[in-house]
Amino acid sequence: MMRVLGAICMTAMMMPGEAGAQAAASSAAATATPASHAAFLRLFQEWRQYLVPPMKDYLPDYSAATMQRKAAELPSFRARLNAIDRSGWTVEADNDFRLVEAEMNGADFNFRVLTPWRRDPTFYANVFADWSDVPLHEGPYAEPHIDLYKFKYPLNAADQAKLTAMLAAVPAMLQAARVNLKPSNAKDLWTYGDRAFKEQSATLQALEAGTLVLRTLDGPTPAPITGAKPALLKAIRDARAATDSFAAWVKAEAPGKTGPAGVGKENYDWFVKNVELLPYSWDEQEVLLRRELERSIAALREEEVRNRALPPIQPIEDPVAYRKMAEAKAEKFARFIVETGLIPDRAYVRPAVDGQTGNYVPPEKRNFFSHITALDPLPLVSHAIHWVDLARARAEPPASPVRSAPALFSIYANRSEGYATAFEEIAMRAGLYDDIPHGRELVWIALANRAARGLASLYVQSGQMDLAQAGRFHAEWTPRGWSDPESPLVGFEQLLYARQPGYGPSYVTGKLQLDRLLANASHAAEQAGKPFVMSDVLARTYAAGILPWPLIEREVNGTPAK
Repeated sequence: MMRVLGAICMTAMMMPGEAGAQAAASSAAATATPASHAAFLRLFQEWRQYLVPPMKDYLPDYSAATMQRKAAELPSFRARLNAIDRSGWTVEADNDFRLVEAEMNGADFNFRVLTPWRRDPTFYANVFADWSDVPLHEGPYAEPHIDLYKFKYPLNAADQAKLTAMLAAVPAMLQAARVNLKPSNAKDLWTYGDRAFKEQSATLQALEAGTLVLRTLDGPTPAPITGAKPALLKAIRDARAATDSFAAWVKAEAPGKTGPAGVGKENYDWFVKNVELLPYSWDEQEVLLRRELERSIAALREEEVRNRALPPIQPIEDPVAYRKMAEAKAEKFARFIVETGLIPDRAYVRPAVDGQTGNYVPPEKRNFFSHITALDPLPLVSHAIHWVDLARARAEPPASPVRSAPALFSIYANRSEGYATAFEEIAMRAGLYDDIPHGRELVWIALANRAARGLASLYVQSGQMDLAQAGRFHAEWTPRGWSDPESPLVGFEQLLYARQPGYGPSYVTGKLQLDRLLANASHAAEQAGKPFVMSDVLARTYAAGILPWPLIEREVNGTPAK
């Protein structure tokens, strides 16, 4: 059962040797809690197994009949969860309960509203070369995830056989998807829906050629398939041919679609309240994101006045010199966050930062983020604190089985994306740019971009904009003209935010939730006549894990979750 659960969670957090330590910790936790808690953990294991579609030889069944049957089974899980007596539970155990409750709400939302298996072509793109910088892949995707970065290269016999079998199922899955998607009428999900399959095709082509480089927690990793058997090569080619055919089919079908991509305000409000556990409705999020957009642009212009007499940053156009500079910036950042106490000093911090050090991007290939990094990598290195989160989870896995399995349905988004966005500003205010004042301008530009794209995604969800309009709004409100509405980046971002309600605003709404946590912790310390120690509060935040902010605050500040 636990082997299946691990596969379901689709996380690369646990490395060999850590499973035993985690199991021991989990066992110790269980003996210290009531018998009802043990029943709860058993229910959680069954719950995660239930969420996986029926599968034979890595071919999932997302047919209408199967998904209707699974939807009919959901109320029994809810009833079993609600029947559990939580008397005597710790706050941490009760938060685990609330997290599973939120997942059941997420499944309910998927069955009733989102239905990605019947509505969203991108759902069926399931071959991944890159380790996501958040706990799971961004957005909903079909099982099984063919995570190429989880294999060790060159492949041993067992892994080669497994990858062959997984890829061999892709053509049949994409053929079944054509039937499953017949009811779909979400125009923008089709108009932009071939993009992921073009990328999947390119990934498979590079895998066959032996030139694929994977993005992992440990940095860029080549994926040579030296010694590949004919069966693997055939599976790669067949999967690629099926992927290309599916992309062409999606593009051909798109003009006939007429419906909206968004879920509407009412459904959106239900999702953020009951799944994300966020206290802000659509209307409140619009106000908050608009305010952050205005604040960041005003702050940028004020910063420019402050720096008016300083020479501008000169971009480095030599790739070797740029890489040397980027490595020095990564070293500076890793040293800074430890010395300030913003991150506890652990052996995994520096490697996690170093592994994401970027390379030179020529001017004609720059997107919004590479416009920033061309001048100074530090703002994006700060956002890459994501990878320290992932390294912490791998090195110090939570004792709770619920928390060691990343939350589904993008429940993690406000904590993961909001924390990374907040950390850019936290590091800036702590002094990261004291010797490079123009660097502060880049932080404000990055925040304006995230507020603008989050606002645009809100308007897509409410039906006020389509994705093309959202991309133009997103670009228009990004300072210095660094965001191109026709770029693959903007298209990818707005499509993701249309596919997964709440994700676009989470960079800002999550940041604001951290502000609230810090403010309440400061107030409590002052009321108690104690000093406020930022490093202690952040350490307790990290210890809670990647949970919705109201649950984290409940553990850090002792305040009730609302």
